[in-house]
Amino acid sequence: MEKLLAEGAVDNPCNGKGVCGKCRVKILTDIPEPTDIERKHLSDEELSSGIRLSCQVVPTEDMKIKLIHKERRQKILTSGYMPEFPFCTSPDLHELKAETVAGVAIDIGTTTLVCSLVDMRTGNELACTTAVNGQTRYGLDVITRITYELEHPEEGADKLRQALLSSVNGMVDQACSIAGIKNEDIYEITVSANTVMMHTLLGIDATSMGRAPYRPAFTEAKNLKADAVGIKANPAAMVYCLPAVSAFAGADVVAGAAVCDLINRKGNVLLVDIGTNGEMVLARDGRLTCCSCAAGPALEGMNISCGMSAADGAVSDIHIVDGEVKLTVVGDEEPSGICGSGILAAVREMINCSIVRPNGAYVKLDQLREDDYRRTLLRLDDAGRREFLVSEAAGIVITQQDIRQVQLAKGAILSGVTVLLENAGMEVKDLNEIIIAGQFGANISADILTGTGILPAEAADIITYAGNTSKAGAYMALMSTEVRRIMAELAEHMDYVELGTVQNYEDIYTQSLMFTV
Repeated sequence: MEKLLAEGAVDNPCNGKGVCGKCRVKILTDIPEPTDIERKHLSDEELSSGIRLSCQVVPTEDMKIKLIHKERRQKILTSGYMPEFPFCTSPDLHELKAETVAGVAIDIGTTTLVCSLVDMRTGNELACTTAVNGQTRYGLDVITRITYELEHPEEGADKLRQALLSSVNGMVDQACSIAGIKNEDIYEITVSANTVMMHTLLGIDATSMGRAPYRPAFTEAKNLKADAVGIKANPAAMVYCLPAVSAFAGADVVAGAAVCDLINRKGNVLLVDIGTNGEMVLARDGRLTCCSCAAGPALEGMNISCGMSAADGAVSDIHIVDGEVKLTVVGDEEPSGICGSGILAAVREMINCSIVRPNGAYVKLDQLREDDYRRTLLRLDDAGRREFLVSEAAGIVITQQDIRQVQLAKGAILSGVTVLLENAGMEVKDLNEIIIAGQFGANISADILTGTGILPAEAADIITYAGNTSKAGAYMALMSTEVRRIMAELAEHMDYVELGTVQNYEDIYTQSLMFTV
C-alpha cells in the first residue's frame, strides 16, 4: 500500500531542534545569514544558493520560500500473518436491523497508520487505507513528541491529539468512500497502538512516560464511545483500545503476541517488532517475557545525513560487486536518498569488505594500498572526514556519524535480545524460531539482520516474518470478544524487563555496539 505525502509538508524529524538537518527550504527574498547549525548541516554551495533550515529561520517580515523536497510515495505495510480464530462479536451487533454493519480495525504506529474497514457480519475486508501519522510534524519518535507536550503544557497534548485524529478520520473517510458506505454504518472500532500513541489518541497526558519511572496513566483496555474519542462513526459506535503491558511495551506488542499465539506455541520463540522502538517477547512454552529498547529513527532512514523514508527514489539495498557499488532503488527511479534497509545493507557490505572496522570506524585511507579498490569507495569531505560514496551523481554518502547511528540501533536491539535470553538462562542456539514483525522489520532480509549484527549470525536459519501483527491483532479483536479476553490476560501476565535496571546492562549494551567482521 502506498501513501502520497503532501507536497506542502516540510520534513521535521527532530521537531525543530536543529539536529536532523532535514527541513531544507530555499529562501527567495532577503536571504538571512546562516546560523552555526546551518553551516554544520549545509554545504557551501547550498548556503550560497539560499538554502536554509526552516527551523533556524525566524522571519521578521514577509518572506518568499520554495520547498525543495520532491513529492514521494511511501510504502506502508498493511498485510500480516492471520491465524484462524472463531468470530465472536458482540450480541448487540447481531440485533441491529441496519443494512450495513461495518467495523474498523486501526493500527496506529509512531510513523504510519493503517485502517481496515470490515463487514462485521462476514468478516470480509471492504477497504484498507493508510496514512502518515500527522504527529510527525512534531517529531519522528515518541520521546520528541512527549518533549513537545512538556514544552507546551497548555496546548501540546491537544495539538498532538488533533493531528492524530485528523489522520485517523481521513483514513476512515477514504475507506468508506472506497466501499461505498457511510461513516454512520460503522458500529465498532478497535485500535492497536504503542502506549504513547494510545494516550495521545485519547487526550490523556503522556508526559509521565518521558521521565523516570516511566509510568503510563493506564495500560488496561478501554471501551469508549466513538464520539468521545473523536472518530467519525455511528453515534452508537464504540472504540475498543487494546491493552498494553507498560509505557514502552504497548498494545501493539500484545497484539503481536496474540497473533503469533505465543502463549500456546511449543518450544522457545522470540518475537521482535522492529521500528523506532524495538519491542521483543520471549516465549518459553507459554511463559512470556518482554522488553523494549529505543532503537531510534536511524532504521527508518532518519538521523542519517542522506536518509529518507522508504519512498520512491530511496536506495533500499546495496551490494559491492567487483569493487563497484550496485544499488536497488524504490520505484526504479534515480536515487535521491537512502532508507533504513539501504543504510543497513551498506553497513553489511562495508563490514564484509572491511571498510568498517569492528568498533564502527572507517578504515584509514593511508592504511590501504594505492591499488586497493576500497580507495574508490571512500572519500574525504571538506573537513577531512571519511565517508562512503553511495552515489556520486546523486550526492548520496554515508558519514561516520551515520555509522554511529546504526550502531546505536543495533546495540539497542541486540542488547534487548541478549538480556531476555540471559534472564532465561538461554542462548540463541536454544531458540526454535525468531519472528520478525512490524513495518520496518518486514523490509529487512535475514542476511541484513545477521550481517549487521542486529541479530546473531547463528539466528539466520530460524528467522521468519509475520508482517503487520498490530493491524492483524486489531482485526482479531474487532471480530472476537474472546480474543479481547485473551489479550487482556496476555497483557496482565506478560513479565516486563526494564533494561536500564538490569545488572551489567551497560556492559551488555557496549558489547552489542561492536560489529563482527
